[in-house]
Amino acid sequence: MIRTASIAATIFASAFAMPTFAQQTEIEEPLPAGPPETIFDGDFLSVGIGVGYNASYSGSDDYNINILPIVQGSLGGIDINPRPAGVAVDLVPDPERGVSFSAGPMFRLRSDRADVEDINDDIVAAYGELDRAVEIGGTVGVQFPQLLNPFDSLSVNVDAAWDVAGAHGGMFWSPSVTYFTPLSRATAASLSLSATFIDDDLADYYFTVPDANPALPAEDLLPGFQAEGGLQSLGVNLLLAQDLSGDVTDGGLSIVAIGGWSVLQGDAAETPFTSIRGNNDQYFIALGLGYTF
Repeated sequence: MIRTASIAATIFASAFAMPTFAQQTEIEEPLPAGPPETIFDGDFLSVGIGVGYNASYSGSDDYNINILPIVQGSLGGIDINPRPAGVAVDLVPDPERGVSFSAGPMFRLRSDRADVEDINDDIVAAYGELDRAVEIGGTVGVQFPQLLNPFDSLSVNVDAAWDVAGAHGGMFWSPSVTYFTPLSRATAASLSLSATFIDDDLADYYFTVPDANPALPAEDLLPGFQAEGGLQSLGVNLLLAQDLSGDVTDGGLSIVAIGGWSVLQGDAAETPFTSIRGNNDQYFIALGLGYTF
């Protein structure tokens, strides 16, 4: 099944536009007196599309093929960065060198189990579709450049958002750490570690199983389960990106490959939707193509 999704959207975008490296030069060449001019010095836009393969819902052991559209850019010093099915805006200008900070609003649409056709498990599907949540909040972060070489960086970010559409009516917050380094003028890699925490309302909406379900015969009923908030998941993602022109600083086409693994924790792992019908290990792979101009 092919459906629109964006689990890997943020990771794809980090490869389609890599201004941290673009402000430098090729590892094998000596540094110039000042940063060279690049496509990222002013306004720019990166657009892309990818194909991913990931779980049909949080906790599923069935997988779907997903289309992943990407948009990222900078306009008038304001950065626009993707989030899963959403966007974040960085309103803090970056210095030319040294530690930089980011902060701004974010928005995302959560569609987990919102379309019964995407739920490949008939038992889980019988518990019904959920409403889409509109989550609005903010993001803050800090980036430390030149840790192990003149061109790498370590970024720490925290996102937090609340549902304003009356679906789960709760909130989540998610810290992440990403190490980025170029391997050559055309090739880059990044490794990201992340965690997601949820409150009781969000946990109840997605992971609680009611004691009764008239849509199922008795032998197919899942045990009743009341979910509470806390740590929902831990994840790791590895990305490799290749600029097809051989020079990331001039924009153009890039190709990206990603592998990811996350482990559901707490009640997100113990709910029968996961522990009986699915798996708390969640994997995804993706391949994408982007263009920066």
